[in-house]
Amino acid sequence: MDIYHEIELQDCPYCAGTGMLEEENGWCWYVVCSDCGAQTASCAYHTPEERPEAARKVAELWNRGKILRGGFTD
Repeated sequence: MDIYHEIELQDCPYCAGTGMLEEENGWCWYVVCSDCGAQTASCAYHTPEERPEAARKVAELWNRGKILRGGFTD
C-alpha cells in the first residue's frame, strides 16, 4: 500500500497551494503547504500497523482546515 497515492489532500486553506503529506523520521506524519508553509499538528505512530491511520488522521485535519501554524518564518 502506498500511503502517498491513497490519501487525497485538498488545497491549502490559506493560499490554495499544494498540501504535501510528510513523514518525520519514521515516527509521525503531518501535512504542510509547499507554497506558504501552513502545517497541521503531527500524529505519532508506534508500530507499522498504526502508520496508515496516523497519515489518514493528519489528512483529515488538513482537509477540514485545522492548521496549527500559518506559514514560513524568517
